[in-house]
Amino acid sequence: MIAVEETVLVLLAAGRSERFGDIGSKLDQPFLARPLGLHVAVALEDMPFRQRVAVVDGCKIDFAQFGFFVTHNDDPERDMASSVRIGVDCARAHDAKAVLIALADMPRVTAAHIYRLFDASEMGEQAVVASSDGRSPKPPALFGRARFDELLAISGDQGARDLIQSGRHVVTNGAELIDVDTPAELEALRELVHAPEALSRPDSHVLRGGDAAALAALRGQLEE
Repeated sequence: MIAVEETVLVLLAAGRSERFGDIGSKLDQPFLARPLGLHVAVALEDMPFRQRVAVVDGCKIDFAQFGFFVTHNDDPERDMASSVRIGVDCARAHDAKAVLIALADMPRVTAAHIYRLFDASEMGEQAVVASSDGRSPKPPALFGRARFDELLAISGDQGARDLIQSGRHVVTNGAELIDVDTPAELEALRELVHAPEALSRPDSHVLRGGDAAALAALRGQLEE
């Protein structure tokens, strides 16, 4: 079993937000009275990780204020794999027995679910434990130290998917694993949880076409 105290949390916050349009980082967008990208950090702030590492590029969030060591991903590609490699190198530097990879654009993740990942880590340093909505595995995911070389060898997003596909999967409500990739998805999530940002919009009672489709998809996840 992997202990939280022997694990480094790596929060990936260096995505290029290409699907979000020309507004800067999507992680800076307001959601439930704080930046979208800060929710995971706050949700996990009481977990006793050995170290917290935020891999960033472009967002304005002060992760250091929440106990994170902040490192920049200067890779021009800035794909998920390059950020994972940075995080794993930090974990090795702290002699961690495991790394927990979380995404900053998944604002509904809870500490209760993360503790369930640790409960499922019977393989110890060989463990790969991923989250699942019942259909496919995804982050957050926990990797034992014996898997660090595999993580460092990954290039592109598919390699990470293949690795977590081979591991153990802990199922939770799909609503907890929602990731926000587009403005429509963020607007739909605001509407769905009655976020003040949605209620304060002049047209909050009128969903645009993309928002309506995203809202329907999110409601489907909540009802599963």
